[in-house]
Amino acid sequence: MDPGDYYQPLTKRTDLEKRLTRLLTSRIDQNHKELVSFQKRMLKYKDFILTFLYHPKVPPDNNGSERAIRNVKVKQKVSGQFKSWKGVNNFLILRSITDTALKNKQPVLNALNLIATLGGTD
Repeated sequence: MDPGDYYQPLTKRTDLEKRLTRLLTSRIDQNHKELVSFQKRMLKYKDFILTFLYHPKVPPDNNGSERAIRNVKVKQKVSGQFKSWKGVNNFLILRSITDTALKNKQPVLNALNLIATLGGTD
């Protein structure tokens, strides 16, 4: 698919939008309060749900975000906690540098070395 195709009317995309609208406007038993709240939230953000169908650089899922927080959760599970806020801050800075290097297909050790050489933030 050519990137220009994302801005053209597409039958499949239109059909998906119509199906989404039907689902989000279907009647829900008011006794299911959590489901009703979810439906209202989805209706509020309806214009953003299918953004990936219009913009080729927008991923259709949030797996990247989930992968980014996974390391923090693993650290919490293994050690049970961080010992100090400074430890939390240092861990998050290192994870941010590591994740950014990986996403940009750069060697992690080179990125860390560059920061150490130039003098990172304090």
